[in-house]
Amino acid sequence: MLIKNFFMHLHTVNKHRFFVCKYCFHLGLYWQGLTHDLSKYSFAEFWPSIKYFSGKHSPIEEERIDKGFSSCWLHHKGHNKHHWQYWVDFEGGEIEFINPPKKYVKEMVADRIAACKVYQKEKYHPSSALEFLQYSIERKFIPQKTYQLLEHYLKIVADNDLYTALEIIKKD
Repeated sequence: MLIKNFFMHLHTVNKHRFFVCKYCFHLGLYWQGLTHDLSKYSFAEFWPSIKYFSGKHSPIEEERIDKGFSSCWLHHKGHNKHHWQYWVDFEGGEIEFINPPKKYVKEMVADRIAACKVYQKEKYHPSSALEFLQYSIERKFIPQKTYQLLEHYLKIVADNDLYTALEIIKKD
């Protein structure tokens, strides 16, 4: 089972990275596209992902159900600036939410579209990433300015051809 999961997870990660790279290139984010999610190949992320792989959703969810937290996610969000959680700090006894630079919000867009395409497969539609954002619990925690920009970009994706949308976002 682990061998099958190894190859299935590797395929999922590679497919996701391929889409993100393609979309980042359209956004003019070449380096971000090439380096996106390289931490997923690290032992800290790859091994738990093999163990909890189902192919239906991120292995992070399965690890959380089993352990109550995800060591994989803690590593991943701490090493990837395209996650809003990377930009959370703790200062003077207070949680500080920092708005990431726009280029990382644009990478978030590419990441979310790619994740929806990979996991939803034929059920993917242009509004998938927007709907996932709007109906997720995380919307309550994302810094307001970051949420508004991300939602704005995902509305552009929902309302346009994907590559037209990426051109519009690129110019912003």
